[in-house]
Amino acid sequence: MNTDPIADYLTRIRNAVMANHRIVEVPASNIKKEITKILFEKGYILNFKFEDDSRQGLIKIALKYHPVTKLPAITNIQRVSKPGLRNYTDFEGIPRVMNGLGIAIISTSQGVMTDKEARVKKIGGEVLCYIS
Repeated sequence: MNTDPIADYLTRIRNAVMANHRIVEVPASNIKKEITKILFEKGYILNFKFEDDSRQGLIKIALKYHPVTKLPAITNIQRVSKPGLRNYTDFEGIPRVMNGLGIAIISTSQGVMTDKEARVKKIGGEVLCYIS
């Protein structure tokens, strides 16, 4: 049993990027699907596909690399809020990742969103992870 599925999701992506893999498969859940959609919208991954199998389903993520230098789009991916120590913030205390160049993914009462969207809507929540 996995006690922190979001940390497992982020670790699988981090390991695949470090090994220069093109595709990574992750067990699916609703919050992981929302995080994947945000990563795609912000340009950190090339594409994604949700597949249903007999159990909980899979998320296939195509990782994005620079065509010439082969550098990955995701250079740093870090879990912030953990099951043992949740990290909640109001909209005024939402962190800026790399002075606005990266994103923080936040779980709010209105769904999972980026730090910029949460500041515009003036809502806080649980800071899930930083991505740059």
